[in-house]
Amino acid sequence: MLGRMSRSVRLFTGIAVILVALFSCSSPIVADPNSTTTQPNTVENTQKPATKKTENSQTRWIEIDLSEQQLYGWEGEKLVYDFEISTGKKSTPTPIGKFLIGRKYRYNRMRGRDYDIPDVPYAMYFYKGYAIHGAYWHNKFGIPVSHGCVNLRVKDARKLYNWSALGTLVVVHE
Repeated sequence: MLGRMSRSVRLFTGIAVILVALFSCSSPIVADPNSTTTQPNTVENTQKPATKKTENSQTRWIEIDLSEQQLYGWEGEKLVYDFEISTGKKSTPTPIGKFLIGRKYRYNRMRGRDYDIPDVPYAMYFYKGYAIHGAYWHNKFGIPVSHGCVNLRVKDARKLYNWSALGTLVVVHE
C-alpha cells in the first residue's frame, strides 16, 4: 500500500512539474472584458533585441503619469524629457507599478485580437507584452486610446529609445 501511494505522489509531482514548465513559457494573455475567451498577444520582431545594458540604466529612469498622459525621462533628480503620450483605454489599461525595460527593438510587429501593426518603431518592453513605443498610426496624444502600451510620437520615441538602456526603471502611476 505504501509503495503504491508513493508512486502516486511521484506521478502527481511529475505532472505538476510538467504543467508548470508548459505554462511558464506561454505568451502573455490579454482578456477581453466583453468575452469569455482569452487570446495571447503576439509580437513579431523584425530584428534581434538589443542586448547592451549600460550604467545609464542605474541613474536614468522613466516616469509614466497616467492621469496627466505624460512621460518623463529622469537622470537622477534632473528632468531630461517631458513627452505627451497615449496610454491604455479603460477597457485595456496600462499596468501600474515599477518595471525594468527587458527588450528593445528598433522595429517590431504588434498583433492582438483587433489590431495588427507592422514596423512599430522604437519598442521598449517593460512588462510582458506591454511596451513604450512610437505610434505613426494616430495623433491622439494626451488621450488614452491604446491597448495598454505607452504610445509616443515617433520623434519622441526615437529620443527615448536612444537615451534608455536595457534595465532602465519604468515607474507607472495614476
